[in-house]
Amino acid sequence: MNEPPLYYQTITDIADSIRKGEVSCRELVENCLSRAESLDGKLNAFKLVCKESAMAQAQSADLALQAGKDSGPLQGIPYAVKYLFDVKGLPTTAGSSLLDKNIAAQDAHAIQKLSKAGMILLGKTNTVQFAFSGVGINHDHGTPHNPWSQIHHLPGGSSSGSGVAVAAGMAPMALGTDTGGSVRVPASLCGTVGLKTTVGRISRAGVYPLSWTLDSVGILTRSVEDTALVYQSLQGSDINDEITCGLAYHDVIKELKDGVRGFHLAFAESLFWENVHPEVEKAVRDCGKLFENLGARVSKIDFPEAQAALQLNPGGVFIAAEGYTLNRKWLEEHFDELDPVVAHRMIKGKDVSAGDYLQNSFALKRLRAKANNSLKEVDALLVPTTPIPAQPLAEVDTTMENYLERNALYLRNTCVGNVLNMCGVSIPCGFTKDGFPIGLLIYGKPFQENVVLRAGYSFQQVTDWHRRIPDLSWVTDA
Repeated sequence: MNEPPLYYQTITDIADSIRKGEVSCRELVENCLSRAESLDGKLNAFKLVCKESAMAQAQSADLALQAGKDSGPLQGIPYAVKYLFDVKGLPTTAGSSLLDKNIAAQDAHAIQKLSKAGMILLGKTNTVQFAFSGVGINHDHGTPHNPWSQIHHLPGGSSSGSGVAVAAGMAPMALGTDTGGSVRVPASLCGTVGLKTTVGRISRAGVYPLSWTLDSVGILTRSVEDTALVYQSLQGSDINDEITCGLAYHDVIKELKDGVRGFHLAFAESLFWENVHPEVEKAVRDCGKLFENLGARVSKIDFPEAQAALQLNPGGVFIAAEGYTLNRKWLEEHFDELDPVVAHRMIKGKDVSAGDYLQNSFALKRLRAKANNSLKEVDALLVPTTPIPAQPLAEVDTTMENYLERNALYLRNTCVGNVLNMCGVSIPCGFTKDGFPIGLLIYGKPFQENVVLRAGYSFQQVTDWHRRIPDLSWVTDA
């Protein structure tokens, strides 16, 4: 296979090229910025580009490496970040023009971690308003364009711009957040890797919240190995997000390449396969044989806790209750200025009583314990990330009823993991006959990111779905 252009190479390959002197950090950043300038007029992945600061950081990275100061494989690697993360001196708009003057006083904890690792921020990516949607539509800032089709198809959300930026070669990595599927859905629809972490693994300090119960920081890249490298640098305790405190650090790189021999992987049946597109079902089912060839035991199991998770959070009402509380000012005082597909759903959180909310909270803890017990003999579950591939924007963004139906379908399989606090990685496992990516979701038990990453890495050593790149010749100057 021919070597991909620089903007489609993995972080591990780029890091190797930098240290061999084949490319400088400055050249790499210039390449990404040029790519974004050429494509983003059509793709709308970025809302803000930090050209001057990125170039300055690239020069500093080159000088540091020349002086023998190497902070690791992420040094000099550019990345993008969802418009929910605070970056000192820049606005955190959360996808709404109402927050254009919400200037951050300091970097989010995740940004601080990546800066320490030597990564270079290219800019902030578009997101669904207040991160409250799985299809990726934003009527205020615009909906990013899925790069796999000239006709505007859904990018997935709410980390829509991050998914498009990585898939289109504008950045080798982008940060997102995942509350109901907001990293894994765009990863699936745009053909990237997307990791949803267990709540508590990565600090959310400095990240605009949607749900303090379910919010997690996630990572989008072009390979599982790249995701593991970034995850390794982000995890850890932070006093500003108390849920991270007291959790032991774990080294996912050490065992990443140990294979899946001896693993018990299981297709979780019932809910996850309802109304699944035939091509999606075949592609995901075919993964079972591949894992068996790699030495894993693959079975089928019932997992009734998945249906129970949906019943505990019907239509995202559990999220809406916390989202309404966090965004009450905007919903009460600026309702008509908000994106209607977000405002009309989130305002329903106002009607959730304290008693119902607390009852759901207690039920949540019991259900999580029950799910963990059901999976005690299973290392990871295999399910479709999204039941259907990307659909044309014009077919979804018609009526509120149609929007809600598609949104629920796209989020159905992923939101189960948030309710149960599972970790999970979506990886490309095929394409439809129309050329759209299909995602396999490898679900792990809470705090077992090492397991899902190891399984995903093994899968990618014998497949090339993640190396496919979209034909962007239809974009001017691509």
